[in-house]
Amino acid sequence: MTGLPYWRLSGFYLFYFALLGSTAPFLGLYFDHLGFSAERIGELVAIPMLMRCLAPNLWGWLGDATGQRLLIVRIGALCTLLSFSLIFYSKSYAWLALVMALHAFFWHAVLPQFEVITLAHLREQASRYSQIRLWGSIGFILAVVGLGTLMERLGLGIYPVAVMAVMTGIVISSAWVPNATPEQRPELDGNGGFLRQLRQPGVFAFFICVGLMQASHGPYYTFFSIHLEALGYGRGTIGLLWALGVVAEILLFLVMAPLLARFSLRQVLVASFMLAAIRWLILGTLADHLAVLLIAQLMHAATFGSFHAAAIHFVQRSFGHRQQGQGQALYATLAGVGGALGALYSGYSWASLGPLWTFAIASLAALAAAVIIAVPKQENRA
Repeated sequence: MTGLPYWRLSGFYLFYFALLGSTAPFLGLYFDHLGFSAERIGELVAIPMLMRCLAPNLWGWLGDATGQRLLIVRIGALCTLLSFSLIFYSKSYAWLALVMALHAFFWHAVLPQFEVITLAHLREQASRYSQIRLWGSIGFILAVVGLGTLMERLGLGIYPVAVMAVMTGIVISSAWVPNATPEQRPELDGNGGFLRQLRQPGVFAFFICVGLMQASHGPYYTFFSIHLEALGYGRGTIGLLWALGVVAEILLFLVMAPLLARFSLRQVLVASFMLAAIRWLILGTLADHLAVLLIAQLMHAATFGSFHAAAIHFVQRSFGHRQQGQGQALYATLAGVGGALGALYSGYSWASLGPLWTFAIASLAALAAAVIIAVPKQENRA
Protein backbone atom coordinates (compact mmCIF):
# COMPACT_ATOMS: atom_id res chain seq x y z
CA MET A 1 0.00 0.00 0.00
CA THR A 2 2.54 2.57 -1.24
CA GLY A 3 1.73 6.13 -0.19
CA LEU A 4 -1.12 4.97 2.00
CA PRO A 5 -0.85 5.74 5.77
CA TYR A 6 -1.93 2.18 6.48
CA TRP A 7 -0.78 1.91 10.09
CA ARG A 8 -2.09 5.33 11.08
CA LEU A 9 -5.52 4.57 9.69
CA SER A 10 -5.46 1.06 11.13
CA GLY A 11 -4.41 2.34 14.56
CA PHE A 12 -7.42 4.59 14.75
CA TYR A 13 -9.79 1.75 13.83
CA LEU A 14 -8.09 -0.45 16.45
CA PHE A 15 -8.83 1.99 19.29
CA TYR A 16 -12.23 3.06 18.00
CA PHE A 17 -13.58 -0.47 17.87
CA ALA A 18 -11.80 -1.40 21.08
CA LEU A 19 -14.24 1.06 22.63
CA LEU A 20 -17.12 -0.80 21.01
CA GLY A 21 -15.60 -4.01 22.38
CA SER A 22 -15.58 -2.39 25.80
CA THR A 23 -19.22 -1.33 25.66
CA ALA A 24 -21.24 -3.80 23.56
CA PRO A 25 -20.51 -6.92 25.63
CA PHE A 26 -20.18 -5.30 29.06
CA LEU A 27 -22.33 -2.16 29.28
CA GLY A 28 -25.45 -4.20 30.06
CA LEU A 29 -23.51 -6.24 32.62
CA TYR A 30 -22.24 -3.07 34.28
CA PHE A 31 -25.74 -1.62 34.58
CA ASP A 32 -26.92 -4.96 35.91
CA HIS A 33 -24.08 -4.76 38.46
CA LEU A 34 -25.42 -1.36 39.52
CA GLY A 35 -28.80 -2.98 40.20
CA PHE A 36 -30.94 -1.72 37.32
CA SER A 37 -33.87 -3.78 35.97
CA ALA A 38 -33.98 -5.24 32.45
CA GLU A 39 -36.27 -2.41 31.31
CA ARG A 40 -33.89 0.28 32.62
CA ILE A 41 -30.87 -1.53 31.13
CA GLY A 42 -32.57 -1.62 27.74
CA GLU A 43 -33.30 2.10 27.97
CA LEU A 44 -29.76 3.05 29.01
CA VAL A 45 -28.22 0.95 26.23
CA ALA A 46 -30.69 2.43 23.72
CA ILE A 47 -29.75 6.04 24.50
CA PRO A 48 -26.33 5.99 22.72
CA MET A 49 -28.00 4.31 19.75
CA LEU A 50 -30.71 6.98 19.68
CA MET A 51 -27.99 9.62 19.52
CA ARG A 52 -26.96 8.08 16.21
CA CYS A 53 -30.26 9.41 14.85
CA LEU A 54 -29.15 13.00 15.44
CA ALA A 55 -25.39 13.28 15.80
CA PRO A 56 -24.10 11.72 12.53
CA ASN A 57 -26.39 13.84 10.35
CA LEU A 58 -25.40 17.07 12.09
CA TRP A 59 -21.69 16.28 11.97
CA GLY A 60 -22.00 14.82 8.45
CA TRP A 61 -23.57 18.03 7.13
CA LEU A 62 -20.90 20.07 8.92
CA GLY A 63 -18.13 17.88 7.46
CA ASP A 64 -19.49 18.21 3.91
CA ALA A 65 -20.02 21.98 4.31
CA THR A 66 -16.63 22.81 5.80
CA GLY A 67 -14.44 19.95 4.58
CA GLN A 68 -12.88 19.84 8.06
CA ARG A 69 -13.57 16.15 8.62
CA LEU A 70 -10.36 15.37 10.49
CA LEU A 71 -10.89 18.30 12.86
CA ILE A 72 -14.38 16.97 13.60
CA VAL A 73 -12.91 13.53 14.31
CA ARG A 74 -10.34 14.97 16.74
CA ILE A 75 -12.81 17.21 18.57
CA GLY A 76 -15.34 14.38 18.74
CA ALA A 77 -12.77 11.99 20.21
CA LEU A 78 -11.67 14.46 22.90
CA CYS A 79 -15.24 15.43 23.87
CA THR A 80 -16.20 11.74 24.06
CA LEU A 81 -13.50 11.22 26.68
CA LEU A 82 -14.37 14.33 28.67
CA SER A 83 -18.13 13.70 28.71
CA PHE A 84 -17.79 10.03 29.69
CA SER A 85 -15.64 11.05 32.66
CA LEU A 86 -18.83 12.47 34.21
CA ILE A 87 -19.82 8.88 35.04
CA PHE A 88 -17.70 9.13 38.19
CA TYR A 89 -19.92 11.88 39.60
CA SER A 90 -23.08 9.81 40.13
CA LYS A 91 -24.57 6.39 39.35
CA SER A 92 -28.24 7.44 39.42
CA TYR A 93 -30.43 6.49 36.45
CA ALA A 94 -30.99 10.10 35.35
CA TRP A 95 -27.29 10.98 35.54
CA LEU A 96 -26.21 7.82 33.68
CA ALA A 97 -28.81 8.58 31.00
CA LEU A 98 -27.25 12.04 30.60
CA VAL A 99 -23.73 10.58 30.39
CA MET A 100 -24.85 8.02 27.80
CA ALA A 101 -26.47 10.74 25.67
CA LEU A 102 -23.66 13.27 25.95
CA HIS A 103 -20.69 11.01 25.22
CA ALA A 104 -22.59 9.28 22.38
CA PHE A 105 -23.36 12.63 20.73
CA PHE A 106 -19.63 13.16 20.22
CA TRP A 107 -18.66 9.51 19.72
CA HIS A 108 -21.06 9.16 16.79
CA ALA A 109 -19.56 12.24 15.17
CA VAL A 110 -16.32 10.38 14.66
CA LEU A 111 -16.72 7.21 12.61
CA PRO A 112 -18.76 8.43 9.58
CA GLN A 113 -16.26 11.26 9.01
CA PHE A 114 -13.32 8.92 9.44
CA GLU A 115 -14.79 6.45 6.93
CA VAL A 116 -14.81 9.26 4.36
CA ILE A 117 -11.17 10.09 5.18
CA THR A 118 -10.14 6.44 4.86
CA LEU A 119 -11.88 6.00 1.51
CA ALA A 120 -10.31 9.27 0.33
CA HIS A 121 -6.86 7.86 1.14
CA LEU A 122 -7.70 4.59 -0.64
CA ARG A 123 -9.19 6.20 -3.77
CA GLU A 124 -8.98 3.55 -6.51
CA GLN A 125 -7.96 0.95 -3.89
CA ALA A 126 -11.39 1.12 -2.21
CA SER A 127 -11.79 -2.67 -2.34
CA ARG A 128 -8.89 -2.86 0.17
CA TYR A 129 -10.91 -1.02 2.80
CA SER A 130 -11.46 -4.32 4.63
CA GLN A 131 -7.71 -4.78 5.10
CA ILE A 132 -7.64 -1.58 7.16
CA ARG A 133 -10.97 -2.11 8.88
CA LEU A 134 -9.94 -5.55 10.16
CA TRP A 135 -7.69 -3.78 12.70
CA GLY A 136 -10.87 -2.44 14.25
CA SER A 137 -11.96 -6.02 14.72
CA ILE A 138 -8.60 -6.84 16.30
CA GLY A 139 -9.09 -3.93 18.69
CA PHE A 140 -12.55 -5.25 19.53
CA ILE A 141 -11.07 -8.67 20.37
CA LEU A 142 -8.30 -7.22 22.53
CA ALA A 143 -10.84 -5.18 24.47
CA VAL A 144 -13.34 -8.02 24.91
CA VAL A 145 -10.78 -10.57 26.07
CA GLY A 146 -8.73 -8.12 28.12
CA LEU A 147 -11.68 -6.44 29.81
CA GLY A 148 -13.45 -9.75 30.43
CA THR A 149 -10.35 -11.11 32.16
CA LEU A 150 -9.79 -7.85 34.06
CA MET A 151 -13.34 -7.73 35.42
CA GLU A 152 -13.28 -11.40 36.34
CA ARG A 153 -10.28 -10.66 38.56
CA LEU A 154 -11.07 -7.15 39.83
CA GLY A 155 -14.86 -6.97 39.50
CA LEU A 156 -17.17 -4.76 37.46
CA GLY A 157 -16.29 -1.67 39.50
CA ILE A 158 -13.16 -1.23 37.34
CA TYR A 159 -15.23 -0.91 34.18
CA PRO A 160 -15.47 2.92 33.80
CA VAL A 161 -11.70 3.34 34.29
CA ALA A 162 -10.95 0.75 31.59
CA VAL A 163 -13.35 2.43 29.15
CA MET A 164 -11.68 5.81 29.67
CA ALA A 165 -8.27 4.28 28.95
CA VAL A 166 -9.55 3.11 25.56
CA MET A 167 -11.07 6.53 24.84
CA THR A 168 -7.67 8.10 25.53
CA GLY A 169 -6.23 5.82 22.86
CA ILE A 170 -8.81 7.14 20.35
CA VAL A 171 -7.80 10.74 21.11
CA ILE A 172 -4.09 9.99 20.63
CA SER A 173 -4.56 7.99 17.43
CA SER A 174 -6.81 10.68 15.90
CA ALA A 175 -3.94 13.18 16.29
CA TRP A 176 -1.64 10.83 14.31
CA VAL A 177 -3.84 10.48 11.20
CA PRO A 178 -3.14 12.66 8.13
CA ASN A 179 -6.01 14.35 6.32
CA ALA A 180 -7.35 13.46 2.86
CA THR A 181 -10.09 14.85 0.61
CA PRO A 182 -12.48 12.62 -1.38
CA GLU A 183 -12.01 12.78 -5.13
CA GLN A 184 -14.64 14.73 -7.02
CA ARG A 185 -17.18 12.68 -8.98
CA PRO A 186 -19.06 15.02 -11.34
CA GLU A 187 -21.48 12.28 -12.45
CA LEU A 188 -22.83 12.13 -8.88
CA ASP A 189 -21.99 15.56 -7.47
CA GLY A 190 -23.95 17.31 -10.19
CA ASN A 191 -26.94 14.98 -10.13
CA GLY A 192 -29.43 16.91 -8.01
CA GLY A 193 -27.89 16.62 -4.56
CA PHE A 194 -28.16 14.26 -1.65
CA LEU A 195 -31.94 13.78 -1.62
CA ARG A 196 -32.07 12.96 -5.32
CA GLN A 197 -29.38 10.31 -4.88
CA LEU A 198 -31.33 8.91 -1.95
CA ARG A 199 -34.33 8.42 -4.26
CA GLN A 200 -32.33 6.33 -6.73
CA PRO A 201 -33.62 2.73 -7.19
CA GLY A 202 -32.50 0.51 -4.35
CA VAL A 203 -30.82 3.21 -2.28
CA PHE A 204 -33.79 3.98 -0.02
CA ALA A 205 -34.59 0.25 0.33
CA PHE A 206 -30.98 -0.36 1.35
CA PHE A 207 -31.23 2.13 4.22
CA ILE A 208 -34.49 0.54 5.44
CA CYS A 209 -32.67 -2.80 5.51
CA VAL A 210 -29.82 -1.25 7.50
CA GLY A 211 -32.34 -0.25 10.17
CA LEU A 212 -33.92 -3.71 10.24
CA MET A 213 -30.53 -5.42 10.47
CA GLN A 214 -29.44 -3.30 13.40
CA ALA A 215 -32.81 -3.76 15.12
CA SER A 216 -32.27 -7.50 14.86
CA HIS A 217 -28.98 -7.07 16.74
CA GLY A 218 -30.76 -5.44 19.70
CA PRO A 219 -31.01 -8.56 21.90
CA TYR A 220 -27.46 -9.59 21.01
CA TYR A 221 -25.78 -6.32 21.97
CA THR A 222 -27.99 -5.70 25.01
CA PHE A 223 -28.55 -9.11 26.60
CA PHE A 224 -26.17 -11.67 25.06
CA SER A 225 -23.70 -11.47 27.95
CA ILE A 226 -26.49 -11.49 30.54
CA HIS A 227 -28.11 -14.45 28.72
CA LEU A 228 -24.89 -16.46 28.77
CA GLU A 229 -24.18 -15.62 32.41
CA ALA A 230 -27.68 -16.86 33.31
CA LEU A 231 -26.88 -20.10 31.45
CA GLY A 232 -23.79 -20.60 33.63
CA TYR A 233 -20.98 -19.29 31.43
CA GLY A 234 -18.17 -17.38 33.20
CA ARG A 235 -17.27 -13.79 32.27
CA GLY A 236 -13.92 -14.88 30.83
CA THR A 237 -15.69 -17.44 28.63
CA ILE A 238 -18.25 -14.85 27.59
CA GLY A 239 -15.44 -12.52 26.53
CA LEU A 240 -13.85 -15.31 24.49
CA LEU A 241 -17.18 -16.05 22.79
CA TRP A 242 -17.52 -12.40 21.79
CA ALA A 243 -13.93 -12.51 20.55
CA LEU A 244 -14.61 -15.64 18.48
CA GLY A 245 -17.29 -13.79 16.57
CA VAL A 246 -14.88 -10.99 15.76
CA VAL A 247 -12.13 -13.43 14.71
CA ALA A 248 -14.60 -14.80 12.16
CA GLU A 249 -15.29 -11.22 11.11
CA ILE A 250 -11.56 -10.57 10.59
CA LEU A 251 -11.16 -13.67 8.42
CA LEU A 252 -14.11 -12.49 6.35
CA PHE A 253 -12.54 -9.03 5.90
CA LEU A 254 -9.38 -10.70 4.57
CA VAL A 255 -11.31 -12.31 1.70
CA MET A 256 -13.86 -9.52 1.17
CA ALA A 257 -12.16 -8.02 -1.90
CA PRO A 258 -12.37 -11.24 -3.98
CA LEU A 259 -15.91 -11.85 -2.68
CA LEU A 260 -17.04 -8.44 -3.88
CA ALA A 261 -15.34 -9.11 -7.22
CA ARG A 262 -17.31 -12.35 -7.62
CA PHE A 263 -20.70 -11.46 -6.13
CA SER A 264 -22.87 -8.35 -6.36
CA LEU A 265 -23.45 -6.16 -3.33
CA ARG A 266 -27.09 -7.28 -3.30
CA GLN A 267 -26.13 -10.96 -3.19
CA VAL A 268 -23.72 -10.36 -0.30
CA LEU A 269 -26.35 -8.41 1.63
CA VAL A 270 -29.08 -11.04 1.10
CA ALA A 271 -26.76 -13.77 2.36
CA SER A 272 -25.83 -11.65 5.39
CA PHE A 273 -29.48 -11.06 6.32
CA MET A 274 -30.46 -14.73 5.91
CA LEU A 275 -27.58 -15.93 8.08
CA ALA A 276 -28.51 -13.33 10.70
CA ALA A 277 -32.06 -14.71 10.84
CA ILE A 278 -30.68 -18.20 11.45
CA ARG A 279 -28.15 -17.00 14.01
CA TRP A 280 -30.70 -15.26 16.23
CA LEU A 281 -32.89 -18.38 16.28
CA ILE A 282 -29.89 -20.43 17.40
CA LEU A 283 -29.05 -17.99 20.20
CA GLY A 284 -32.63 -18.01 21.42
CA THR A 285 -33.02 -21.77 21.52
CA LEU A 286 -29.67 -23.56 21.73
CA ALA A 287 -27.22 -21.22 23.48
CA ASP A 288 -26.83 -23.69 26.35
CA HIS A 289 -25.05 -26.08 23.96
CA LEU A 290 -21.48 -24.82 23.62
CA ALA A 291 -20.80 -26.49 20.27
CA VAL A 292 -23.88 -24.88 18.70
CA LEU A 293 -23.06 -21.55 20.34
CA LEU A 294 -19.59 -21.63 18.76
CA ILE A 295 -21.20 -22.06 15.32
CA ALA A 296 -23.55 -19.17 15.99
CA GLN A 297 -20.62 -16.92 16.92
CA LEU A 298 -18.75 -17.86 13.75
CA MET A 299 -21.78 -16.60 11.83
CA HIS A 300 -20.81 -13.10 13.01
CA ALA A 301 -18.61 -13.11 9.89
CA ALA A 302 -21.82 -12.60 7.92
CA THR A 303 -24.12 -10.77 10.32
CA PHE A 304 -21.57 -8.01 10.82
CA GLY A 305 -18.48 -8.58 8.64
CA SER A 306 -19.86 -9.04 5.13
CA PHE A 307 -22.88 -6.83 5.87
CA HIS A 308 -20.78 -3.88 7.05
CA ALA A 309 -18.17 -4.12 4.29
CA ALA A 310 -20.85 -4.36 1.58
CA ALA A 311 -22.80 -1.50 3.16
CA ILE A 312 -19.78 0.84 3.26
CA HIS A 313 -19.11 0.10 -0.43
CA PHE A 314 -22.78 0.66 -1.28
CA VAL A 315 -22.78 4.11 0.34
CA GLN A 316 -19.43 5.08 -1.18
CA ARG A 317 -20.63 4.17 -4.69
CA SER A 318 -24.09 5.71 -4.32
CA PHE A 319 -23.13 9.27 -3.33
CA GLY A 320 -20.89 11.94 -4.78
CA HIS A 321 -17.92 13.84 -3.35
CA ARG A 322 -20.08 16.51 -1.70
CA GLN A 323 -22.48 13.90 -0.32
CA GLN A 324 -20.09 11.34 1.16
CA GLY A 325 -20.29 12.66 4.72
CA GLN A 326 -24.09 12.77 4.62
CA GLY A 327 -24.27 9.31 3.04
CA GLN A 328 -22.07 7.72 5.70
CA ALA A 329 -23.94 9.71 8.37
CA LEU A 330 -27.31 8.43 7.14
CA TYR A 331 -25.94 4.89 7.27
CA ALA A 332 -24.88 5.48 10.88
CA THR A 333 -28.22 7.11 11.66
CA LEU A 334 -30.37 4.28 10.33
CA ALA A 335 -28.11 1.85 12.16
CA GLY A 336 -28.68 3.93 15.29
CA VAL A 337 -32.45 4.04 14.86
CA GLY A 338 -32.58 0.29 14.31
CA GLY A 339 -30.16 -0.41 17.16
CA ALA A 340 -32.10 1.80 19.57
CA LEU A 341 -35.41 0.19 18.67
CA GLY A 342 -33.79 -3.22 19.02
CA ALA A 343 -32.41 -2.40 22.46
CA LEU A 344 -35.73 -0.93 23.62
CA TYR A 345 -37.93 -3.77 22.41
CA SER A 346 -35.52 -6.39 23.74
CA GLY A 347 -35.50 -4.72 27.16
CA TYR A 348 -39.27 -5.02 27.49
CA SER A 349 -39.51 -8.33 25.63
CA TRP A 350 -36.77 -9.90 27.73
CA ALA A 351 -38.66 -9.14 30.93
CA SER A 352 -42.08 -10.30 29.66
CA LEU A 353 -41.48 -12.91 26.95
CA GLY A 354 -38.00 -14.24 27.71
CA PRO A 355 -34.94 -14.92 25.53
CA LEU A 356 -36.55 -17.31 23.03
CA TRP A 357 -39.24 -14.94 21.76
CA THR A 358 -36.94 -11.93 21.98
CA PHE A 359 -34.45 -13.54 19.60
CA ALA A 360 -37.32 -14.86 17.43
CA ILE A 361 -38.48 -11.28 16.82
CA ALA A 362 -34.89 -10.38 15.90
CA SER A 363 -34.84 -13.23 13.41
CA LEU A 364 -38.02 -11.94 11.74
CA ALA A 365 -36.48 -8.46 11.37
CA ALA A 366 -33.41 -9.88 9.60
CA LEU A 367 -35.63 -12.05 7.38
CA ALA A 368 -37.68 -8.99 6.40
CA ALA A 369 -34.47 -7.20 5.38
CA ALA A 370 -33.49 -10.16 3.18
CA VAL A 371 -36.86 -10.09 1.41
CA ILE A 372 -36.75 -6.32 0.81
CA ILE A 373 -33.21 -6.26 -0.59
CA ALA A 374 -33.78 -9.37 -2.71
CA VAL A 375 -36.41 -7.68 -4.93
CA PRO A 376 -34.70 -7.48 -8.37
CA LYS A 377 -35.79 -3.92 -9.21
CA GLN A 378 -33.97 -2.68 -6.12
CA GLU A 379 -30.51 -3.82 -7.15
CA ASN A 380 -27.94 -1.08 -6.84
CA ARG A 381 -26.14 -0.11 -10.04
CA ALA A 382 -22.84 -0.84 -8.24
